[in-house]
Amino acid sequence: MSLPDCSPDSVSFVSDAPLRPYNTFGIDVRARLLCRIEREDQLIGIAHDSRVTGLRRLVLGGGSNVVLTRDFDGLVLLIELHGKRIARQDGDAWYVEAAAGENWHDFVAWTLAVGLPGLENLALIPGTVGAAPIQNIGAYGLEMCERFASLRAIELATGEIAEFDAAACRFGYRDSYFKREGRDRFAVVSVTFKLPKAWTPHADYADVARELAVRGVAASPQAIFDAVVAVRRAKLPDPLVLGNAGSFFKNPVVDAAQFAALKAREPELVSYRQPDGRVKLAAGWLIDQCGWKGRAMGAAAVHERQALVLVNRGGATGAQVLALARAIQKDVFERFGVQLEAEPVCL
Repeated sequence: MSLPDCSPDSVSFVSDAPLRPYNTFGIDVRARLLCRIEREDQLIGIAHDSRVTGLRRLVLGGGSNVVLTRDFDGLVLLIELHGKRIARQDGDAWYVEAAAGENWHDFVAWTLAVGLPGLENLALIPGTVGAAPIQNIGAYGLEMCERFASLRAIELATGEIAEFDAAACRFGYRDSYFKREGRDRFAVVSVTFKLPKAWTPHADYADVARELAVRGVAASPQAIFDAVVAVRRAKLPDPLVLGNAGSFFKNPVVDAAQFAALKAREPELVSYRQPDGRVKLAAGWLIDQCGWKGRAMGAAAVHERQALVLVNRGGATGAQVLALARAIQKDVFERFGVQLEAEPVCL
């Protein structure tokens, strides 16, 4: 069997590349160089390519969790690795591996099609499989880390392959090692998920439960998938139609004392108690109460149906999106004493 060609000549670059097609906000910036990664060995080759020595690297999958504020004077690696398979099983679970460039929603649909439920609550989240662990995506009562087994990544500086288990990924609420320290160091190339054989539904989230009741169906994997898709389509704008990065702010978590004080002042405060005694607040509700839903600052705006989503109405710059976000953060802090944190990575 011949070895893959990892020489520099096997890698091609596009100069002065537009990035607007590769970020869901639709922000019009450019990259000094861009390379489409369709094989893992290309990443190995780039690590030893003198043409890009010293250049910053930016890894993009679906571009659904990033705000680009200026042209990128470096090399953008566009991850287009594809493939998925049932890797193995044990007495408790099926292990399913997918390449980092696979569309996340399509992958979730595929797991159900082959009879392996467990990811249905995460349907219709924009982005790629490789981005899922970076953000530790979550929705409707489930976080990705609850179904995570391991991932493979390539160190950009050396081309060496590394494997990470859940502990090494240091998952947190919409957070991971790769979103912080490892962001410029590694490119995720594949992720393996652990899907339990003893499936139990996560159908008690209010919107999902309401949608199931309206449809008059039991909480099967496919029914939950369909309900989640319906809820998300009703509440969230399609990035192909209106530029956005999904939920822009994390739901803030406060301690019990701060929650009690807030609740006394704001009886309608939307909240979710956490196992550790703290309380998660609904960021969208906080923003809405400050009067931001539907408001705009130039071409950057808050979506009229979901205050948690910032949108590009056409021609917005990354700086304008961040200015809007900061104005919202200021108003929420002044009224509630709560600091909102952005979900997307701002570059």
